Amino acid sequence: MRITLKFKFLIITHKQMRTNSILYSVVMTLLMTACSTDKQMKEGVAFIDVKKNYPEREILLTDIADVTYLYLNTDDVDYLYKRGANNMYIKKNTIVVVEYSSGSILFFSKNGLPKSRFQRMGQGPEEYRDNTPPIMYDETADEIFVADYYSEMIQVYSSTGMYKRKITLPQGTSMTKLIDFDDHSFFFMNGIFERERHFALAAGAKPPINYVLPFYRISKTDGEVLDYIELPGTDLLLGAMVGGRWQSSPREYVLKCPEGVLLNHAQSDIVYLYNGDNSLTPVLYKTPLAVSLNPVEVISHCLDRGQYQFIQVQILRAGEFNFLPAKYYMRNKKTGETVRPKFLLPDYKDKEFIMNPSRPNADGRPAMDGFIYDDGYCFELNLYELKQAYRDNRLSGQLKELAATLNEDEDNNVFMLVEFK
Repeated sequence: MRITLKFKFLIITHKQMRTNSILYSVVMTLLMTACSTDKQMKEGVAFIDVKKNYPEREILLTDIADVTYLYLNTDDVDYLYKRGANNMYIKKNTIVVVEYSSGSILFFSKNGLPKSRFQRMGQGPEEYRDNTPPIMYDETADEIFVADYYSEMIQVYSSTGMYKRKITLPQGTSMTKLIDFDDHSFFFMNGIFERERHFALAAGAKPPINYVLPFYRISKTDGEVLDYIELPGTDLLLGAMVGGRWQSSPREYVLKCPEGVLLNHAQSDIVYLYNGDNSLTPVLYKTPLAVSLNPVEVISHCLDRGQYQFIQVQILRAGEFNFLPAKYYMRNKKTGETVRPKFLLPDYKDKEFIMNPSRPNADGRPAMDGFIYDDGYCFELNLYELKQAYRDNRLSGQLKELAATLNEDEDNNVFMLVEFK
């Protein structure tokens, strides 16, 4: 079967694993041939020119989104979690938090009230081994999927900790994030080849032949592989060896969007849409090519919500784990207008908000200002900073009322949910 896309793609089909699967092999040199900007825009594919000086614009979050504040109640000490190192998952009516010091999984209602908790960490056949595992929660089925960094399996429980089943992943796979694709399947990228390739390149080896970025869509019920996608890799090295360990530039490979999932092929400057109908469509690309830039600039994430695309471009020097200030863009999908946004909030004076789920610390470890969820973006408001702003009279409205009731030494941080119009 041949699938025709908007650009010049070579798409090959083959049999792989237990199902019919599709190998998408993209001829990168053809994609970036001398099309004019006008022609590219007419063909409907958005682009970001990182050499262009887009205008900076102050934008009130309340003008483009519905903003609500969320406080996870901690009257019960069992629902107090340590700040700054937790996995968190947000669904329509439920908030799930992994408390890293104990490995407990905590469930809250959307208004912040505790619902249930369990801890099944250990080495047994019905236990998970890691204290910060990747998680995914299916609210309709009341099933939480807990992945294991150290083995090719996912344990499935109810929100009260009742064990349901084990899902065995394809041999040779490793994941850091699960994406809830639909009622029947989830999506992830197999990161093991990327990690092995980084170590090989950092050690001076030649780039592996036929290197690819592999993605899987898998049944929630029994782990059956429903689709398998390969995007071609490049010899672009996005990271460095630091203290004998490989440090990769932080970026999101897979992001949920209303139409399916976005696959961010950072090395080749393209974001694709996969929607489960055996098609793969480019929806955003970056110019100039990363391989032509020094320092290198790559798309580290692309959030598509409402009528906007929010794009982060990470800048790094080849062979160094030394990150330069990232670039942030907001693109209106209806008008095509692109700006460099400065997000502000009427309730929080002199505070700029940055949608930055992959910002590194000085040592390269991610320092999450927030995270992407199904309906929008969640900012985590540090309670110490929030209380200081309260004392400085920089808060107003509902945020001021909430901050007045909290104790920075005893309570959890405040979360701000932003759902774009």
